[in-house]
Amino acid sequence: MHTEDQSAAIACVKEHLAAGDGVPPRLVETHISLVFIGRTRVLKLKKAVRFPYLDFGTAALRAAACGREVALNRRTAPGIYLGVRRLTAGPDGRVEMEGAGPLVDAVVEMVRFDEDGLLDRLAERDGLAGQDGLNRGLIEALGQAVYDFHAAARVIGPDGGADRVRRVLEINRQGLEAGIAAGLLDGGVARAVIGASEAAFAANAALLEARGRIGRVRHGHGDLHLRNIVLIDGRPTAFDCIEFDDDLAITDVLYDLAFLIMDLLHRGRPAAAAAVFNRYLDAAPEDNAGAAHDRGPGLALMPLFLAMRAVVRAHVGAAAAMDASGADRDRIAAEAGAYLDLARRLLAPAPPRLVAVGGFSGSGKSTIAAALAADLGAAPGARIIASDRLRKRAFGQAATTRLPAEAYTPQVSERIYAEMAAEAAAALAAGHSVIADAVFDRADTRARIRAVAEAADLPFDGLWLEAPEAVLVERVTARRGDPSDADADVVRAQLARAAGSAGPTDWHHLAADGAPDDRAARARGTLGLAADPLSSPASTSAPIPTAATAPE
Repeated sequence: MHTEDQSAAIACVKEHLAAGDGVPPRLVETHISLVFIGRTRVLKLKKAVRFPYLDFGTAALRAAACGREVALNRRTAPGIYLGVRRLTAGPDGRVEMEGAGPLVDAVVEMVRFDEDGLLDRLAERDGLAGQDGLNRGLIEALGQAVYDFHAAARVIGPDGGADRVRRVLEINRQGLEAGIAAGLLDGGVARAVIGASEAAFAANAALLEARGRIGRVRHGHGDLHLRNIVLIDGRPTAFDCIEFDDDLAITDVLYDLAFLIMDLLHRGRPAAAAAVFNRYLDAAPEDNAGAAHDRGPGLALMPLFLAMRAVVRAHVGAAAAMDASGADRDRIAAEAGAYLDLARRLLAPAPPRLVAVGGFSGSGKSTIAAALAADLGAAPGARIIASDRLRKRAFGQAATTRLPAEAYTPQVSERIYAEMAAEAAAALAAGHSVIADAVFDRADTRARIRAVAEAADLPFDGLWLEAPEAVLVERVTARRGDPSDADADVVRAQLARAAGSAGPTDWHHLAADGAPDDRAARARGTLGLAADPLSSPASTSAPIPTAATAPE
């Protein structure tokens, strides 16, 4: 496994960082790297190892891998990755940095960032008094950032998307069987997951092939979880992508996204998972055929993709437990079991349904939709189709950009509601639940959205939110950075048009004043929703120590 003695190279790296800082660097070791963290710089040395899925056995191979790591990670984090530094043989036999002698090794040079900005640490701070964790603004930015990366990523294809997934499923099957044989994974659960995964693959093989043909297989990140995303200047920045094997990073874009969403679910953050998912899909422009495919047929793949990511973590964890002992072995095995159970729940059938949330501006429709999304249908939750976001997308504007009055003519609104119905129908056809978020103050718009559910022979519920005029005006006046352009005058005009009307008689009427949690609880009760089974962390133990090293 180890091919060379790297002690001289390690000593050179330590001396180089210590000379600048006055103190020895901190070492973080992964399965394939030694990361030396100094005061302002980080040097990453690849281990001289060979595995079935990578070869770092010679200095030339390690230097080439360093070059690829820098090039690939500069796609998302150009400010972090400074370049490759050569370690060379000096005239006295010592290894030196960037000397004139022959190559001995190589390191990736990086800027040190504040590790408190890592998203896994922010997730741990959620709910703690005075701590700002994965807040709404960050989640919004995260979904947009991942979409932007995928939109610019190199397209591979036309590509056999099904073959790539089949290979991962086979690796997963072998890994789970090894974990069962070692007594580290529950055989009944593991075999049920294998069977459900194979059934989901068979049902979606043609869709996977089609996505490869239309360019949805791209050179992505490959290891896109919370620990590999950090806030830099307030922006979520992905780093440490898979560089040692293109085949592990070239995937369906939704499978690349699935690692991040699965990580949020595993950490008990289903609302954040649903929000990232929806913001990613909202970012897709209407004229991008591949991205539109993500909002329709591609949704059918999410439970399988999420479960595949969880299974990878399960069998990699079981393999790590085999090399551990005592309390460490028990902890790592428990974490692996938690991932396996998450995969089982992700693959459980979840019939789709359509919920429409209506009410005058300021009634809290988007807040209710966001609160309900994780509780509805297949993971990672309902597709929220909001008229405000559709309108901004139709005009090629960011969600928070204010539109002119001509964007709100009856003709434009008719087009937006028609688009909402069409997108809802496509998502339901893919087996995914939908929440339609719009004012719905006209009978024809309510009839149109109900007809979508009836045409699909699926359940429909309309929630009509009601609040006093003073509350509505106060809320719209206080909005900042919100997709809605409504102001106090719009609210008063809506109320004037509805004067004397009791609202839709065939929708559930809900009081929309009070605290957000109370409003969400009333909505859940009305819809008969139980507490989301993925709302509790699958495990609170330390992560499995594998980094980006296992074939996925």
